[in-house]
Amino acid sequence: MERKLATIRKISSIDPIEGADKIELATVDGWKVIVAKDVGHKVGDLVVYCEIDSFLPIRDEFEFLRKSSYKKISDGSEGFRLKTIRLRGQISQGLILPISVIGEEQSLIEGLDVTSKLGIIKYEPPVPAELSGKVKGVFPSFLQKTDEERIQNLLQSYESFKNETFYVTEKLDGSSATYYLRNGEFGVCSRNLDLIETEGNTFWKVARELDLENKLKKLGDNLSLQGELIGEGIQGNPYKIKGQTVRFFNMYDIELGEYFSVSKMLINLDIMNLNSVPVLDVNFKLPSTVQDLLDFADSKSELNKDFDREGVVIRTHDKKISFKVISNKFLLNEK
Repeated sequence: MERKLATIRKISSIDPIEGADKIELATVDGWKVIVAKDVGHKVGDLVVYCEIDSFLPIRDEFEFLRKSSYKKISDGSEGFRLKTIRLRGQISQGLILPISVIGEEQSLIEGLDVTSKLGIIKYEPPVPAELSGKVKGVFPSFLQKTDEERIQNLLQSYESFKNETFYVTEKLDGSSATYYLRNGEFGVCSRNLDLIETEGNTFWKVARELDLENKLKKLGDNLSLQGELIGEGIQGNPYKIKGQTVRFFNMYDIELGEYFSVSKMLINLDIMNLNSVPVLDVNFKLPSTVQDLLDFADSKSELNKDFDREGVVIRTHDKKISFKVISNKFLLNEK
C-alpha cells in the first residue's frame, strides 16, 4: 500500500513555545508541528498534514519552503523535502497547510488522502549505481512489501495495543532486500524492483556470497526472505562493517501467503547460518504513552554503539499488528 504522505487531519491541540512570539506548536494525531501564529489555526480545524519524507512540487504555495527545504532528486525533478527539525528547542515533524490549498473544502473529510492531488511523492535519496541494477520487472505481486506504519499515525489504536505482547527488533539503516524461491526460480529484489543478475550489483553479489539460492532450496520451495542490506557503500555504512551483508527480519511462505512466526523464522535462519536484525525483546509490553515509546527508540545501535539507531520495529508474534518507531535523534541527524 502506498504511503499516505498528505492527508486531511484535525488539530487536537495548540500550545505556546517558550520564548517564541510568532510561532506555536500544533498537534495532529501523534505529530507535533511548528506553525505560524498569524495563520490563525484553531483546535478542531481540519488541515492538510504533510508527513516527513514528503517531496512537495514547485508551486507558489510551497515557495516559502525554498530556503530550508529545496532539493533536486536523481531524475532531475525539483521540489521541497520535509525533514524533522528542531526550532527553539522544539522538535517539529511535517507541515500543516490550510485546507484551502486543496480548493474543494465542501468535499473534504478527516483522513482523506490528498497526496496525489497535491503532486506530492516520497523523497528517496540518490541510489548508488551498484544498488540500482538491471530491472526484470516491478516488485512481484506474489510477495508482500514491508512498510510498517509509524506509531504517530496509530494514536487511536494505542490503548488497545497495550493488551498485546510484542517482539521488538532494531530498524537498520540500509537498503531493503528480498530474496525468493518460487516454483524453482530464484529471484532478488530491491524495495520496488525485481532485479536481473548483473556483475557488480550488490543485491545479487550478497545473494551469491551467502549462498541464498541453495539454502532456500534445502528448506523447500515458494519461500522468501526479507531483510536489510547493510555495509560499505550503503547509507554511509554507519555500522562500520567490512563488505556487505543482509540482516533478515521476515520469512514468508509464498504458497500460503503467510509470514513465519518470529520463533520459526529464527530457527530457520539458524539452520541456514544467516543472521537476523538485532532482536531486542520477545516479551514486550507498550509503555504508558507514545512519547515513552519514542524515548525508547532513542538509543544506540546494537551493531555499533557509537551510532544512534534508526529506530525499532514492533510486531505481535503472529505479525497481525506491526508498526515502526523512528528515533527522533536519528531523524534530526538525517542528511
